[in-house]
Amino acid sequence: MSIDLSGKTALVTGSTQGIGAAIAAGLAGAGARVGVNGRSEGSVAAAIERMDHGDLVAAPGDVSTDEGLQRILGSLPRVDILVNNLGIFGARPAMEIDDAEWRRYFEVNVLTAVRLTRAYLPGMIERGWGRIQYIASDSAIVTPAEMIHYGMSKTALLAVSRGFAKEAAGSGVTVNSVIAGPTHTGGVEEFVYQLVDRELPWEEAQRAFMRQYRPQSLIQRLIEPEEIANMVVYLSSPLASATTGGALRVDGGYVDAILP
Repeated sequence: MSIDLSGKTALVTGSTQGIGAAIAAGLAGAGARVGVNGRSEGSVAAAIERMDHGDLVAAPGDVSTDEGLQRILGSLPRVDILVNNLGIFGARPAMEIDDAEWRRYFEVNVLTAVRLTRAYLPGMIERGWGRIQYIASDSAIVTPAEMIHYGMSKTALLAVSRGFAKEAAGSGVTVNSVIAGPTHTGGVEEFVYQLVDRELPWEEAQRAFMRQYRPQSLIQRLIEPEEIANMVVYLSSPLASATTGGALRVDGGYVDAILP
């Protein structure tokens, strides 16, 4: 398949590293003009320099704040492709998660995506074409005991995605979520070492983590960010015009688990 996103403008939130950076690079590689987002101008500039190809636009701003949102809308008043990737995660015993932490996870992981959708969806509907995606997680369905606040926020994204798909029905705009499995990023490496022996070399630590905390995975390894990006680029393209309201899995497969 040949994917050509020439003439399309995309925004990927939280795209200075990890999955977001891979998605931004993938969309740019397909010809899109891509807004790279992070909280600071410095982090965005450094990310663009590392990517070093394609039409990349600096779109700094903390999307979890009204000020940051307005800053991004000033940089990119119109987008054809919105990828809500920004998210925070971490392990914490369930009974130690206080009200403030529950609110923080909901506001950062869910409300930021809702605000951006409200900002960009009307223009997409008016133009008769658009793509909105939410990067969810297998934790939305198989919620880990050590991070139920994160799982809650990702479950909420599935509902948000499905609801906005209905709002955009018949308009030419598609709205989907991508259910990502445990993915190999710098942040996830630190997370893994919160749960397994820090003295283990990374390959051993990864295997120990998968055996103990994700034994249901069929591939029994962490997913690479580019593998998530491949699905996002496809869903962003005209080739995916009949796929909307869906939750597409890039989770490595599950043993005896019921997923959409």
